[in-house]
Amino acid sequence: MGIAETAPVIETPLVRGYPLIGSVLGMAKDPARFFLDCYREYGPVFRVKILSKTYTVIAGVEAANFLGTREGKECLRSKEFWQGLVGEYGATRTLTGEDGEAHKELRDIMRRGYSKESIKGRYNELISITDRSIERDWPVGQPAPVLQAMQYMVTDQLGSILTGAAPLEYVQDIRTTILYILNVLVTRQRPKFLLMHPKYKKAKARVFELGEKMIADYYAKKGTKKDEEKNLIDDIMDAHLNNPRVMPASDLVLSLTGPYVAGLDTVANTISCFVYAVLKHPEVLARIHKEVDALFANGRIEEEDLKKIPSVHGAIMETMRLYPIAVAQMRTATKDFTFAGHKIKGGEMLYIGTSVPHFMEEFYPNPEKFDIDRYEKPRSEHMQSGAYSPYGRGPHTCLGKSLAEVQMAISMARLFYRLDLELDPPDYVLQTKTAPTPGPSMEFKVKVKGFRH
Repeated sequence: MGIAETAPVIETPLVRGYPLIGSVLGMAKDPARFFLDCYREYGPVFRVKILSKTYTVIAGVEAANFLGTREGKECLRSKEFWQGLVGEYGATRTLTGEDGEAHKELRDIMRRGYSKESIKGRYNELISITDRSIERDWPVGQPAPVLQAMQYMVTDQLGSILTGAAPLEYVQDIRTTILYILNVLVTRQRPKFLLMHPKYKKAKARVFELGEKMIADYYAKKGTKKDEEKNLIDDIMDAHLNNPRVMPASDLVLSLTGPYVAGLDTVANTISCFVYAVLKHPEVLARIHKEVDALFANGRIEEEDLKKIPSVHGAIMETMRLYPIAVAQMRTATKDFTFAGHKIKGGEMLYIGTSVPHFMEEFYPNPEKFDIDRYEKPRSEHMQSGAYSPYGRGPHTCLGKSLAEVQMAISMARLFYRLDLELDPPDYVLQTKTAPTPGPSMEFKVKVKGFRH
């Protein structure tokens, strides 16, 4: 018998909240902790009121595993939550907002460009880009604004590797556009009138300008690349020319600038938290220094060399557990179904609390501890069914997962190889923000004491 089965229907509890605003404060302060506390008190299904709207939440390993089942795929869809983004771009659809065959069509177009294969043989190029970012944005003897520096680094990397250009002059425009669209149209944490703000309208126009430049650049170079030299932009544009039904002209700007929308906040937030967590734990820092010094001792690195930095990989995985970007996934019920004895009605908007198990001692002993050895055999705590979901779950699991893993590992290995960093002040406790995605605040800085190499 599964989670979604015929059984006596249980009345779904409403989480206690404040008059008028409901659970806004708890969600805004720490959504991961909020969902965990609610799961502990109410079980795997509960309702939350956010301002004037009520949402159903399904959470825990039950929800994480349900997303990957056939019934989960049939009962849940993504379209409504992303429709505002699609409409704002004047597009017809986007990868994150499609399900079933339509989602598969778009995923197939973009699979190669977002895969680890897209940077195969280019690891040393990625190191050079990282070095360029270090020398530009991490001044010795001064406090470095970590999240801002990471945003420029990620844009430089994604632009150079995935699209062939690094549009650093557009970083703040991309950031502003993401901030407004996700807050207003996707997570719905802010009112729609904010989209009339001149700052947003100017930033959005600049993002469209970037998309048009990318299209023009494709046509300027069309026919000059070998197949193995093609990148994500070529795959998207080739699909447009060969099958405009699947990739119409109206969808190009959204699809082409997608790597920045997908990676700027997520990867930058994660590696910023990585820096904090590693510097907060001197014993982890010492292990990482030892590994990265050996990794880069001979200069160039090859793919197999990444197996030599297990502490870096463990620290990244532990960072994604403790500081998840995908705290919850948003879906709409396609039809009536029953989950854990609770009736979910078709058309209901849901939060899927897949990060809840990250903080449960049932799966991670001493869950608040930053323990980078959790993922090594024989412990392999993340391998427990439904326990680890840093990239989401189900059909919409992050397409760029394997690429992000390599990107983050090389970037952080190189950063800690090159720089001698310390928290500023040494007892600093990370301040976070939640909108539009969880991560460190822009005020988080570290002191660059000097170059190690």
